[in-house]
Amino acid sequence: MNITISPCPNDTFVFHAWVHGLIPGAPKIEVTYADIDITNSLAAGSNGPDVVKISYAALPWVLSEYALLPCGGALGKGCGPLVLTSNRETGNNDPARLSSRRVAVPSERSTAYLLFRLWAAQHVPGGVGEIVVLPFHEIMPAVRDGLVDAGLVIHEARFTYPSYGLTLLADLGSWWEQDTNLPIPLGAIMARRSLDLSAITGWIQASVKYAWGHPEESKEYILRHSQELSPEVTKAHIKLYVNEFTENIGEMGYKAVTSLLSRAAQEGLVPKVDLAALYL
Repeated sequence: MNITISPCPNDTFVFHAWVHGLIPGAPKIEVTYADIDITNSLAAGSNGPDVVKISYAALPWVLSEYALLPCGGALGKGCGPLVLTSNRETGNNDPARLSSRRVAVPSERSTAYLLFRLWAAQHVPGGVGEIVVLPFHEIMPAVRDGLVDAGLVIHEARFTYPSYGLTLLADLGSWWEQDTNLPIPLGAIMARRSLDLSAITGWIQASVKYAWGHPEESKEYILRHSQELSPEVTKAHIKLYVNEFTENIGEMGYKAVTSLLSRAAQEGLVPKVDLAALYL
């Protein structure tokens, strides 16, 4: 069985036990680590992985081949994407400043970008200008260096953006939570519908429980893949993105996912999906 996940600390924390053969009865897996823009594209292709981490925003394009697993992904509160600008433009926190500007995003099918488009429709008159897709780790340097006017960032950037001399223009997670009173659906774990979905769900949930029960065992593995993050930032990242929804999405999590995809479809941002297909 092959699995593609991101190198982010929450993914490596969750899958450490399975990757290292610590889950009884779980098959050996071949792991590929890739940026979310790549994983979204792989899942939409004809030869995608057996199990893959994608953005919830990419679900409409893959549901015919893949099923959403009720565990292993990233949903939560206080962990949403951020819109960042350079400190060179301090004193202007009006979102309208993004009108006709260049904005870097991690993927055009990322949840972050979907939330950004929903937010911009309300707050940026006439819309933003050019959208530039960059690998996650290149976005903050691009904003700092003036290559783009703003950047949409996720994950550990929440903790590290001040070191790049950047300013927070908008917290899209706070906006979403205030608007919906729901958690933010960020990353989903998908598996091919032809596989034993119940068994895969059980193995991932067992891996999550093992991670919580043995947090020290995965440290070296996580740091090796975490793009040179410090142990302190890595720990904060895991604490923020690995929570009760990681073990089981639950009713509130499914409600968040259906709300996001329904809103996006109404705005014409994603294809309309059969929401019943989200449930196993």
